[in-house]
Amino acid sequence: MSDPGISVVICAYTEDRWVDILAAVSSVRAQSYPALETLLVVDHNPALGERLERAYRTAEDVRVLPNSGPRGLSSGRNTGIAAARGEVIAFLDDDAVAERDWLRRFAEAYADPRVLAVGGRTEPVWASGRRPAWFPEEFDWVVGCTYRGLPPGRVRVRNVLGGNASFRRTAFEAAGGFATGIGRDGGRRPLGCEETELCIRLTRARPDGVLLIDDRAVIHHRVPRVREGFAYFRTRAYAEGLSKALVARSVGAAKGLESERRYATRVLPAGVARGLRDALLGRPGGAGRAGAIVAGVLAAAGGFAVGSLRARRGPYATAGTGDRTGGPHE
Repeated sequence: MSDPGISVVICAYTEDRWVDILAAVSSVRAQSYPALETLLVVDHNPALGERLERAYRTAEDVRVLPNSGPRGLSSGRNTGIAAARGEVIAFLDDDAVAERDWLRRFAEAYADPRVLAVGGRTEPVWASGRRPAWFPEEFDWVVGCTYRGLPPGRVRVRNVLGGNASFRRTAFEAAGGFATGIGRDGGRRPLGCEETELCIRLTRARPDGVLLIDDRAVIHHRVPRVREGFAYFRTRAYAEGLSKALVARSVGAAKGLESERRYATRVLPAGVARGLRDALLGRPGGAGRAGAIVAGVLAAAGGFAVGSLRARRGPYATAGTGDRTGGPHE
């Protein structure tokens, strides 16, 4: 297996996740396929940045960087891209840990020169110790995890999922960086879809390129108790609708909603039927899961309608990454 050289970017924004951040970095440093470096990008939190610099002062394979763009996950990732030395750049959430062969699976896929992006499988780690009985697996994307309906194995996809993903550097040279104004900002509504928009732009710029998900590239993502509740579920589904409207505005509804149509017309109806069947059989949570799917669809549809109106006011920014020494910009 050739060595593409993989830089890992972990974006952090709060000291509340201190233990999680250390665990994420430790999981990268324990990989069977060693990372070239780990970049910790701190989102406008000098106290956290200074604390991390002290923690990794003697670690030659870990660098701590401030987010040099506007606040938010997209700019943090773009800062990491600009600073990274690897031919491949992987992204890991700051509240997740990677299994030992995570990077090895990515590196194997990049043996094919057509491959421009590779994602993996993200498993939830529930704070309560188990999945809430009412929480449908079809909506695990609400908590940043792989959801029921994605194909198994190593398969081609429209887009990878950002918390467990990697890209060739040439992908960013072809398509630019992550768009600001779509993704998460720690102090605002939990938006998303920035990786979807980037992957669609990438496919347009490089129609010969291949994007994959390999479900053997596994990470485990912590789900705090507040995200186990229905209030967060509904809010996150609404925010997803807002983000999807921005994506559709940018790349067109045909591509922006291509996968979502299959999900809405096949995966979700099957999930409702499964929940109702479980309810009839007296299995715990069946009716709740069916109801949650319906509520999630309605919340996302409402967000999409509102987002479509807002999107007409103007575009969001897409950061370039051509300057390796400078940060992203609006």
